[in-house]
Amino acid sequence: MTYQQSIIEAGEAIAPFHKTWGGIEAESVARMRLQNRFHTGLDIAKYTAKIMRADMAAYDADPANYTQSLGCWHGFIGQQKLISIKKHFGTTKGRYLYLSGWMVAALRSEFGPLPDQSMHEKTSVPALIAELYTFLKQADARELGMMFRDMDAARDAGDQVKAAKIQHAIDHYETHVVPIVADIDAGFGNAEATYLLAKKFIEAGACCIQIENQVSDEKQCGHQDGKVTVPHEDFIAKIRAVRYAFMEMGVDDGVIVARTDSLGAGLTKQIAFTREAGDIADQYNSFLDCDEVAAGELGHGDVLIARDGKLMRPKRLPSNLFQFRAGTGEDRCVLDCIHALENGADLLWIETEKPHIGQIGGMVNRIREVFPTAKLVYNNSPSFNWTLNFRQQVYDAYVEAGKDVSAYDRARLMSVDYDASELGADADERIRTFQRDSAAQAGIFHHLITLPTYHTAALSTDNLAKEYFGVQGMLGYVKGVQRQEIRQGIACVKHQNMSGSDIGDDHKEYFAGEAALKAGGAHNTMNQFAA
Repeated sequence: MTYQQSIIEAGEAIAPFHKTWGGIEAESVARMRLQNRFHTGLDIAKYTAKIMRADMAAYDADPANYTQSLGCWHGFIGQQKLISIKKHFGTTKGRYLYLSGWMVAALRSEFGPLPDQSMHEKTSVPALIAELYTFLKQADARELGMMFRDMDAARDAGDQVKAAKIQHAIDHYETHVVPIVADIDAGFGNAEATYLLAKKFIEAGACCIQIENQVSDEKQCGHQDGKVTVPHEDFIAKIRAVRYAFMEMGVDDGVIVARTDSLGAGLTKQIAFTREAGDIADQYNSFLDCDEVAAGELGHGDVLIARDGKLMRPKRLPSNLFQFRAGTGEDRCVLDCIHALENGADLLWIETEKPHIGQIGGMVNRIREVFPTAKLVYNNSPSFNWTLNFRQQVYDAYVEAGKDVSAYDRARLMSVDYDASELGADADERIRTFQRDSAAQAGIFHHLITLPTYHTAALSTDNLAKEYFGVQGMLGYVKGVQRQEIRQGIACVKHQNMSGSDIGDDHKEYFAGEAALKAGGAHNTMNQFAA
């Protein structure tokens, strides 16, 4: 609906009440409606699901159409990312937000900072989804409000060409509201608990839910030790629970990301129930680390399974967890992924210990033998030492190619001494093109960084504290922060405007007319930044 059509529609709604609705202006109503396009989280989930499905189809047609996101732990952080994306690239296409359970645990729990072990309040995750979309909708309202003001100024100046140009921009306005890939960890309980929580996610606006195959009450961060997986049927029950939640809420095209932590998980809590030889449970159990035993060798409380007509004793730890055979991680990942796709998952997530295209692509190629369009969401994790990993990969490639590496010591490749070296430059180039190359070679549809703003907040705060509390004093803030905001056109330099002060002034004028007491007058110090 165009701007003028919105005014006409509002006018038709007001007309029957023209004698009693004094002062209600059709154009003001139209503006408020355009500034609040999404009324509920379900509106957002349905809108963004279509975007994500279209992006998935575009990737299938051409892997150059991969998508990206950055993790965020506060609505303001997510808002500023999208404002920056629109400023620098002119469009939000192919760019999402990621909601990290790690950051919710570390930064949003009432218990204080927690490790990524599903100990935080599960309701804090849908609350953050809702908060993120509140801030993204406010970004729309702010930007459109400034466009309305510019259009009014053009009209007052008699510049109809400029006014028409602004109105055209309003008619083709692109929202800041984008898909969020939302982390539900291992489901926070049984399948029913997962279903109930998934509905809260969707009500808050999530069109994409990521769930992992770890045991819910033993959940660990994907890049830490001690991970314990569940049998396939347990995991599939939770995938089905999420799908039912999407369909119950009317988001039939909601996206499910099935994450496997099997590559780094050497333990399982349960021996899968097997119905017949070769079924999925039997395949899961086949990876258990077992010793063959004879009847006379049984120990008190031993657990036994039959395998190929033999009695086998799975290795069981004092924690009552069962151990997988070493070196089976990749095979288990492939089996996890195929079974998840066979049972309702749309995208896959393979948690790896390093960013290596060959390793990821090798597993994806095996999965694609069964599902040719299988595609991944991949964690470009800050838990990886990217510099070290890629310098090692380049060093090893040099050795394999017979290149002289006498100038480098593989044991100290992180040294600043190599920052300006050929090896350092080649490694940086591999890092730069990693997302593009792995999208083409390893089936990665969506690249994300889980914890970027956790680290950027720490880095920028450290730099400010060093300068402000040191000899630079106030110049540390002015030179390092405010002047940079001005030079780089960061909207937050006008923090009153960013917080919604001008939107409030517009509303005051709608509500009170000439009697409105507005904040944005001549004495507002934000006017100092007009230049």
